[in-house]
Amino acid sequence: MHLPSGGIGFCLLVATSLGTGIAAPAAAFEINEDIRVQQLAMLPPLRPPALIVIDNSGRRQQGQASYYAKKFDGRKMANGEPLRLTSNAAASKSLPLGTVARVTNIKNGRSAVVEIQDRGPFRQGGVVDLTPSVASQLGLKRAGLAPVIVSPISIPQTDGSVKLGAGAAPHYRKFDAAEAARLKKAKKGI
Repeated sequence: MHLPSGGIGFCLLVATSLGTGIAAPAAAFEINEDIRVQQLAMLPPLRPPALIVIDNSGRRQQGQASYYAKKFDGRKMANGEPLRLTSNAAASKSLPLGTVARVTNIKNGRSAVVEIQDRGPFRQGGVVDLTPSVASQLGLKRAGLAPVIVSPISIPQTDGSVKLGAGAAPHYRKFDAAEAARLKKAKKGI
């Protein structure tokens, strides 16, 4: 049987995926991971689910962001640590605890990186609760609510590994900006 150039690498990759125990070249996994992350970034954002389901996919999510009131300072979060209103902590119903994500305000394009350490918000359309310091960075403190896109950068998996999400794609800002422009057009009725 004749294998074209690169056929051995392909066979090793297929053999590894079939569970034969033969190790595939690390470069093949890096290329596939980069492609997977870029494909995730191109998918439209998910809307908040009706049922609370932990989402390990790494897809972007779209919905309303709000921020914690001062009375929550020092209270225990879902991960067991006290909430500090000056931290970059955030709450999500569906992202795993420990997820690092970029939150982008659709109205003004500002973004900030947060770590999911708590559960919430438990209201219709809410996708993330932020600390007041992050809310100030995003420019949503005055209004209290703002439409956002949450782009996971790294997502801890149940097996202890970490998977890259849509926010890790090299051109993630372009996809968030395109989604924001599409939403503005839809709101204007164009």
